[in-house]
Amino acid sequence: MPIQVIVADDHQLVRQSLRALLEREGFGVVGEAANGQEALRLAEKLHPDVVVMDLAMPILNGIDATREIQRVSPRSKTILLTMHTEHQYILEGLRSGAKGYVMKTHAANDLVRAIREAARGGTYLSPEISEAVIQAYQNHTEIPRDPLSSRERQILQLIAEGKSTKQAAVALDISVKTAETYRTRIMEKLDIHETASLVRYAIRMGLVQP
Repeated sequence: MPIQVIVADDHQLVRQSLRALLEREGFGVVGEAANGQEALRLAEKLHPDVVVMDLAMPILNGIDATREIQRVSPRSKTILLTMHTEHQYILEGLRSGAKGYVMKTHAANDLVRAIREAARGGTYLSPEISEAVIQAYQNHTEIPRDPLSSRERQILQLIAEGKSTKQAAVALDISVKTAETYRTRIMEKLDIHETASLVRYAIRMGLVQP
């Protein structure tokens, strides 16, 4: 039976290209998702061997989606695609449970190897990612623990993407009052009280891309 894969990227052309590449290599692409929330739902429903997901996903970013996928489908392995080699994104992604990190520019060369390695229980990093991890280790780079809960990070990402509190509530299927409570809690925890500063914080934490 071929390795079953879900492909998640917010650009349809990218998804189509990845599907074509993976099917040509003998993988079974069992689903596609346009945002992190869809990827999570598909993973919970289909329990694929591997989820290939862009780091910068709308509604629910790749890092938080990886955490949630580990919860709802523990046997599924996640590989993150990225354009960035910043230590913070990479270390946070690995901390979230990702089993692979592939540069988008090298996806055609590295992704097949990454999927096979992840399906075997290993970890695969593109060369640029490996170099960044080594540098972070040599420099004793640490990233601070995020004070926000998973749900609070989701609300923060939606705010940073320009959603109103009501729109965030609809996206997450919660009440507006609950969303407002989360927003207030976020501002209190971060000691940030204006939207522009929340957006800057979200960018710095890798929840959204600048």
